[in-house]
Amino acid sequence: MIIDERTTEYIRSLEPDYTPVLAAIEEEAVRDRVPIIRRETGSLLRSLIRMKQPHRILEVGTATGFSAILMSEVMPANCTITTIEKYEKRIPLARDNFRRAGKEDVIHLIAGDAAEVLESLEGYFDFIFMDAAKGQYIHFLPSVMRLLEPGGILISDNILQDGQLVESRYGVVRRNRTIHNRMREYLYALKHTDALETSVLTVGDGVTLSVKKY
Repeated sequence: MIIDERTTEYIRSLEPDYTPVLAAIEEEAVRDRVPIIRRETGSLLRSLIRMKQPHRILEVGTATGFSAILMSEVMPANCTITTIEKYEKRIPLARDNFRRAGKEDVIHLIAGDAAEVLESLEGYFDFIFMDAAKGQYIHFLPSVMRLLEPGGILISDNILQDGQLVESRYGVVRRNRTIHNRMREYLYALKHTDALETSVLTVGDGVTLSVKKY
């Protein structure tokens, strides 16, 4: 927990209810222990999309489709979402959830390894949400930079790893050290890439908000 639990619970208590379909998908994800974005992170996403009014959204990491549906509820009528997922068991579930939500015409799921899919994509996206394997963010960044148009927004979730990222690598369980090192490398890259203006926010499990300057 990045901020104290009482504060987090209070913030979450202020959130309005999800639509029935989204609430059902959230409940199923919790039941099946599928990680989805936290309520406060979802609120930030929705606010940013309403401000940005994007035309093409790219999501790296679909899971069961929860966050894609959440974004689709507030995006402009002429906007589409492309989302990438490689875990075979979750792909049909996500597609079924898109149909349940009536969003199958505006959310397009590409099945495959994100690194390979990102390299194959063409054109620009003006809003990118990174929520895949945390240790791979740094490897995805060159393709993401190529695909993000100037003025576009990049949101990266789970950046602070429940606060563990501030610990020395020796204070982290050995099996988590690779992710710890790569996430620190990714944060450094975001803050020191001239083409990006990046803020690190203690929302949810940590979020970075990056804007491509040119």
